Parts: sequence; C-alpha cells; structure tokens
Amino acid sequence: MQFGPVPVTEAEGTVLAHSVPLTGGKRLRKGKRLDPGDQAALKAAGLDTVIVARLESEDIDEDSAALRLANALVPDPVRAGLRLQQVGTGRVNLLAEGPGVARISAEQVHAVNACNPAITLATVPEWTRMEAGGMVATVKIITYALPADALDSACAAANDALSLCAPVLGTADLIQTTVGGKLDSAKGQRAIAARLDRLGVTLGAPCVVAHEERALAEALAQAQGELLLILTGSATSDSRDVAPNALRRAGGVVDHFGMPVDPGNLLFVGQLHGRPVVGLPGCARSPALNGADWVMERLICGLDVGSAEIVRMGVGGLLKEMPSRPRPRSLNTTR
Repeated sequence: MQFGPVPVTEAEGTVLAHSVPLTGGKRLRKGKRLDPGDQAALKAAGLDTVIVARLESEDIDEDSAALRLANALVPDPVRAGLRLQQVGTGRVNLLAEGPGVARISAEQVHAVNACNPAITLATVPEWTRMEAGGMVATVKIITYALPADALDSACAAANDALSLCAPVLGTADLIQTTVGGKLDSAKGQRAIAARLDRLGVTLGAPCVVAHEERALAEALAQAQGELLLILTGSATSDSRDVAPNALRRAGGVVDHFGMPVDPGNLLFVGQLHGRPVVGLPGCARSPALNGADWVMERLICGLDVGSAEIVRMGVGGLLKEMPSRPRPRSLNTTR
C-alpha cells in the first residue's frame, strides 16, 4: 500500500486518509474511496493535493481483512456461541449469543497480534462471564489495507481461538449451616440466587442445618441439584474441617482446598456422585465479586475446576476489598 500526498487529479480510486471540509459546509469523510465527483469537489474547495492510501495488487482492504480474520477466529459461529458484527472502518466485533464464559486462547491472540502492527485483536480476560450481546472481542485493522501475506499469517494463527462456553447445569442447591442458631440465611440465599440467575441456573429451596458433620452430610445426601453449594456459619479453615468432612461422609470427595484469590481464599471444591460441590467462602454472602464466582461460573458452563485450574487463578486474583470484610487485608493505624 502506498500512502501520502498525491495531486487531486491523480486521486481517483484512492482512499482518503483524512476527512476534508468542502464548500457549503459539506465534508468528505476519511476512508472514502474517491471518485470523479469527489475530485471535482476537492478542486472546488481549492485543494491541489490530498493525502490518500493507494492499494496495490497484493493488498486487502481494511473491511475485508477484518471480516476474514474474524471468520478465522470463529469459523463456526453457531457452535462457538458468538455473533460477528461488522462495523466498518476495519472493525468487526464478536458478541456473545447468550450467557456463558469466554474461552480465549491467549497464545493464539498473542500470535495474531504479532503478525503485523496494523492487525489488532482485543479480547476480554480469559473466562470472563458474559451476558447475551456482550462483546467478547474486537478485530480492528488500523491501516486502510493489509498485505495479503500478513493477513494469511494472522488467519492461520487465529484458527478457532475464541468461543463462548454456555451453561450446561440448570439447577443448584445451597446448604447453609448455623452455629448456635445465629445466621442470616436469607442474605446468603439471595446473593447466591442472584449469581446463579445470571447464568440461567435455578436455586432450590433454602436448606439450613446445624454446623456439624452428620447434619450436613445428610443434607448433602438428600440434595437434588446438579450443582451443590455449601455456605457454613463458621469459616472452613482446613481440609479436615466440618464441611469437607461432611462431604466425605456423604460419599463424596474433596478435590482441592483453598484458592489464590482474595477475597475467596477459604473455598474448596469436590464431587458427590458425579455432581460438583463447592464449599463457599463467607464472602459469598456479599454480591461483590470474589473467587467463588470464578469457580461457580466455570462449573456451571461444564469446565473442569480442580487443583490445576485453581492454582493458576492467582494472577489477577487480587480482587477489590469488601468494606464489610471482618478481617481486612490491612489495618489503618493512626499515631
């Protein structure tokens, strides 16, 4: 692609690089492919030269390049759960067709962006929860054209790099435990129900039992939800504490205790007869984002969440502090 000033008389078929005001308050917009009428208007405005881009035989125009790259990223939009929205000016947005979490192949995204400085692909963070219509990624070609070989390389790197993991679980049960009969169970029920509703999951009727192994194990054994959640009246501080042991007593297994996400450290995950079980941290009673959100969202969307996945959540895992937290990260002191 050639770029720079040319005489107006030689500008037919080129792409206008910058908007130009004309007589009568009119304007030629940048990105317009100039025709003889445009040349006449530029001459009438007193211009002898104009800055343009002239595509060469091996060049792909910005809109065609952006659409081709978007199609490489999502070769089967229906299967991927994404919709392509061509905006023009070298941009195509990729939108979620429904709720779910975004699957982003980070290494492929890096490879696409390394192909040519004019090729840009921006995405949400990996495994971000999406709502219907939410933007998962945007492709933007920042020059008026691309060399075909650069676009070929980007499309090869992009192959099937993005998709939406839709919910596969539809029901959940929350079991809460109470210590000494003191518990605002309605608060926890509301907070968890709101989280699940965003992904179309129905929460079962409230279930509150004493904070002891036998009672909790019996409640787990009777629960019918596809996802089982435990929110204890006293924080789980060890993998041998009441809630993990109750899961084992009910015939389940504990896969991992603790997570490098704050708030949310005191979480555990396990299974009971093939159904995922999450021991929620106390901060799950708040609607604010915490580590439990990441775990529940992925499980609901059919993704594996075990030790290998949880230990990789530390980067980006320092979340916003909750004002209501009983033991904040740091204490302000005055002298």
